[in-house]
Amino acid sequence: MTIVLQSILTCPACGAVKLETMPTDACQYFYECTACKTLLKPKAGDCCVFCSYGTVPCPPIQEGKSDDCCRA
Repeated sequence: MTIVLQSILTCPACGAVKLETMPTDACQYFYECTACKTLLKPKAGDCCVFCSYGTVPCPPIQEGKSDDCCRA
């Protein structure tokens, strides 16, 4: 299985998009939009900002490790 490490985040406040590289060892809970400076947090039920606002879920979810830091 190939893990995708890049995801495009879309800010729900201003619509700005940015390609980001996801961490492989932990979920990223906070992300500050580079355009409007809004601090993004995961939506209810998501483990990280990539699962909520990205085009690709975080590496632990891609690997099926929802029992570690991620809770699907």
